[in-house]
Amino acid sequence: MANSNRPNADISHVYRGTFIHSTQQTALQILEDTLLGVDTDGKIAFIEKGAELNQLSQIFGFNPSEVTQLAQHELFMPGLVDTHIHAPQYCYAGTALDMPLLQWLNTYTFPVESRFKDLEFAHRVYTQVVQRTLRNGTTTACYFATIHTDASLLLGQIANDFGQRALVGKVCMDRNNSVKHYKETNQESQEETCRYYLMVQKNTKTPVVTPRFAPSCTGALLGQLGAIAKNNNLHIQSHISENVEEVKLVKELFPESESYTDVYHKYNLLTDKTVMAHGCYLTDAELALFRETGASLSHCPNSNISLCSGMLDVRNVLKHKVKLGLGTDVAGGYSASMLDAVRRALDTSKVLTIQDPEYETLTFEEVFRLATLGGSHALSLDDQTGNFEVGKDFDALRVNVAAAGGPIDMIQFSDSEAQFQLTKDLRQDETGLNRPVSARLKPADDVAATQLVEFSEAGFRLHLHCYVLG
Repeated sequence: MANSNRPNADISHVYRGTFIHSTQQTALQILEDTLLGVDTDGKIAFIEKGAELNQLSQIFGFNPSEVTQLAQHELFMPGLVDTHIHAPQYCYAGTALDMPLLQWLNTYTFPVESRFKDLEFAHRVYTQVVQRTLRNGTTTACYFATIHTDASLLLGQIANDFGQRALVGKVCMDRNNSVKHYKETNQESQEETCRYYLMVQKNTKTPVVTPRFAPSCTGALLGQLGAIAKNNNLHIQSHISENVEEVKLVKELFPESESYTDVYHKYNLLTDKTVMAHGCYLTDAELALFRETGASLSHCPNSNISLCSGMLDVRNVLKHKVKLGLGTDVAGGYSASMLDAVRRALDTSKVLTIQDPEYETLTFEEVFRLATLGGSHALSLDDQTGNFEVGKDFDALRVNVAAAGGPIDMIQFSDSEAQFQLTKDLRQDETGLNRPVSARLKPADDVAATQLVEFSEAGFRLHLHCYVLG
C-alpha cells in the first residue's frame, strides 16, 4: 500500500467511491472504487483500492460499516483554487463592463473600493463574496482587498470563520491622480502593510504583500514592499501586462526598466511566492524571467475578454514551464465561479485555434489541473492542497451529476470521465443557481472542523468538504 504512509493517524472519516484529481505527471487521474481516509487533523491518511478495506480497517482502526459510500453518479474532486479575485469588487460584479481597463478602474473600481473604510459595509460585502465563492466550490482563494487595513483584516477573519483557505492582501498604492482620496502616502502604505502582516501572522493566517500594479505605485513604494516581502518571506500578488494601454503606461512611468516584468524584478517583487494576474502581453524573455525566479501567473480569461484586454497564450506559458493557475478576477470577470474560469479558459484557447489552426488547443483535462493543482502550485500551497495526496488537507467537492432536478440528463454516458465533463459543460438550467443553500460547521475534534455545504452553482449538486485547521 504505497499511498498509505500515516498508519499512526486517528481516523475521523473514510469515503469510498470515485476520486478524480490531477498529479504533476497526469492531467486527469480517475480512481474508481477507491478508499480515502481522513484523520482527526483533516489530513489525508490513506488512499487505496476498495479491495483493501479489511486490511486498512485493521491498520487504521476504523469500522468498515461506518465508511461513507458514494452513489453511482457521485464523485469527489479537489476544491477549486481561485488565484486572483478582488473581494470588494463583488458588489458590482456583472455590471460596468463598458470600458477598457484604465478607464474602468478610474470610473468604477476606485470610487467603490474607497467605501470600504466603512467596516459595516465591508462586512456585508465580504460575507457575501466568501459565501458565494464557497457555494461555487472555491475552497482556496487569493484575495485583493482595499487600502484599508482593518477592512482587509476583516476579510481574512470572515473567510476563516466560513472555513475557506484565504490569502488576503491589503492593497498598496501611493499614486492615483484620478480618485485622489483613494491612495496612501508612501509612509502610510509601508507602515500599514507592516501592521497588516503582523496582525495576520499573529492569527496564523497568510498575508500577501499587494502592490496594486506598477502604475499605481512609485518606485520607492515598490522597493519598500519588496524589502518587506523579502525580509519576512511573504507571498506577493499584483497585476502585469493586462492590456496594451497599461503596458505603454508602465514604459512611460519606468523608462529605466527593460520591461514590465523587469520593474517588479528590480524591486524584489518577483519571487517563488509571487503570483501575477493576466500576463497577456509578456514576451518570451519575460516568461523566462518568471521561470528563473519561480514566479507564477494567474490566467483570468473572463476578465481578459470582458474588458477587451487581450488573450493569454496558455500553451506558450506552459511551454516556458511557468507556474500557472486560474482566476475569476471579479469584477473585471463577471462571474465568481471557477467553473466559469475553466470554461472561459477553454473558449480562449479555441479562439486562438480559430486564429491559427496550427495552435495546440488546451484540453479539458489540462484546464482542470490549472483550476486545482495548478492553482495550489501557483500559490505555493501545493504541499497542503490541490489533489488527493497523503498528508495533504482533505479539501474536496462531492459532486452528484445526476442530482434530482438538475439540468444534466444522464442518457448514454456512464464512464466517470464523461460524467465529470458534464459538470463543466451542461449548465444551461440557470435556475439551479438560485436554489436554497444550507451550511453548518461540524467539529471533528479540538483542532479541526469540517464544513459541509450543499450548493448548485453549475446546476448539479455538490457537497463541500473543507477541513480547516484551528
